Amino acid sequence: MPHPGIVFMRLIAPLPLPWLRAVGALLGWVLYALAVPRRTVVLVNLALCFPQRPQAERKQLARQSFVFFAQAFLDRAWLWHGRPEVLRGRLTLAGEVGELRGAAPTIIFAPHFYGLDAGATALSLQMERRFTTIYTPQPGRALDAWIKNGRQRFGQVRLFYRADGLKPIVAALRAGEILYLLPDMSFGPQESIFVPFYGVTAATVPSLSRLARLGRAKVVPVTTRMTATGYTVMVHPAWSHFPTEDLEADTARMNRTLQDYIDTMPAQYYWVHKRFKTRPPGEPPVY
Repeated sequence: MPHPGIVFMRLIAPLPLPWLRAVGALLGWVLYALAVPRRTVVLVNLALCFPQRPQAERKQLARQSFVFFAQAFLDRAWLWHGRPEVLRGRLTLAGEVGELRGAAPTIIFAPHFYGLDAGATALSLQMERRFTTIYTPQPGRALDAWIKNGRQRFGQVRLFYRADGLKPIVAALRAGEILYLLPDMSFGPQESIFVPFYGVTAATVPSLSRLARLGRAKVVPVTTRMTATGYTVMVHPAWSHFPTEDLEADTARMNRTLQDYIDTMPAQYYWVHKRFKTRPPGEPPVY
């Protein structure tokens, strides 16, 4: 029997975008009201990162964040089931797109903004490059297959698993495949180092520096902004003098640059993640 949620997404894919966004806004308001534990996570994250902002402003950011979260989720309907010509009209590549052409080993630093799947789809749809990314299996065979098929819908996209290790990822980089990497999260103390994020010590995966060095790759940040007409996928200039021999300094630089990106659209960042769950030894939990 087909998964009812996937059937629903197929059915709503042809709807006009304003309709979908209106439904997403309603769903976001409901989630903000009912998903109390996750709302607490968002409010704690915002309080830690923006202590200078009034509490009322942080609550408004939290409500907006839930709306963007829900809208981005429903947008996967047309991203993964809509007609290609519709996607081309809604997904705009901007900025230093030339950084991604050619065959040079390249890592895309793709922070966790809610439009991350739209950004990946825009690139694989509109660019003649092979892409790879690291995939986390989802619970349920049908859901897992749906997400994998969606992310591999256009172009040539390979999915690696964390269990595969670094060797195949590095080999793909050196062969000219672009790695779409989302390293701005914590996967526990074993895989992370502690560096500042908005002035708060945060366990952060140092994979961007490590893979750039091993793959002899340049790093090109790409941020995806949700707009009223779809998404704008902004390609930023490649980083100079990166990576260095200092893994901690490189990872701290990544977080500082990420802060600049977040400050331009704070409500669209993935605040629902327990970013500060892993604390340094002796520090109390924040959630």
